[in-house]
Amino acid sequence: MVGVTCSVNEQRWLTLGASIRGPQHVRGDLPNQDALKYTCPNDLPLFFAIADGHGSKRSMRSDWGSRCAVECASEILSGLKNNELFLSEIKNQATTKFPKTLLKQWRHAVHEHYDNVQPFTLAEREILGDANPLLAYGTTLLTVVVTETFIGYWQLGDGDILAVWRDGRVDRPLSKDARFIANETTSLCSPDAWKEFRVLIQPLIDDPPDLILLCTDGYSNSFVEEDDFFQAGRDFLALLENEGMAFVQHNLENWLAQTAQAGSGDDTTLGLIWREF
Repeated sequence: MVGVTCSVNEQRWLTLGASIRGPQHVRGDLPNQDALKYTCPNDLPLFFAIADGHGSKRSMRSDWGSRCAVECASEILSGLKNNELFLSEIKNQATTKFPKTLLKQWRHAVHEHYDNVQPFTLAEREILGDANPLLAYGTTLLTVVVTETFIGYWQLGDGDILAVWRDGRVDRPLSKDARFIANETTSLCSPDAWKEFRVLIQPLIDDPPDLILLCTDGYSNSFVEEDDFFQAGRDFLALLENEGMAFVQHNLENWLAQTAQAGSGDDTTLGLIWREF
């Protein structure tokens, strides 16, 4: 997907991203269960979403579930600038309105898919057993939106979001969920999933980051030390500023493939939102 540009207050917000099928899935002839979608119209808001389908035996349709998740998030947030009520009460409504609406739309689409578009096969029903059919489509979701007045961050499940500044600072806007153990994660297929979203609304006047990095855990888990992962955020910012956006976009898929091959072996997806002066 080709990066695109927005301008505001003599700054430009640029987006780019890529997703590759992990070596483990290539060997197993499995699809890429990650998905990404990002937009940047002629003015803000700018939207970016990344989803990671679970890929377990019982989540045999999670590649479709992750694609559906980013499409639902995009549809909801693309009209953000025209919703004055949501903008005026964003800090109150971000924790309920967006997660609830997203979950409702995603579950409706999933039910429609297995009821009318692609019913479960007998083999899939045997694998699911008594489990909730939504498990077959289970996925995480990371979402960032940049408006003229704030940056909004939403996260359900694993994966990572980093904020990077030109002075070398790197931070997680959203704290890690200490409940995650091994491959456990919250998911859109979880009961009351809307309550599990971690949310932050950051006014743009409060020292906005120069780069926002979103990734599935296939990328972040490829680093042994967290400091190395944070350094990758600094390196991407330096590459964008020294080599340019076209250079990074041209090489991104290859870099992700090398990282996954040497690291997690999982599907690997990364998105970048760059604040260029």
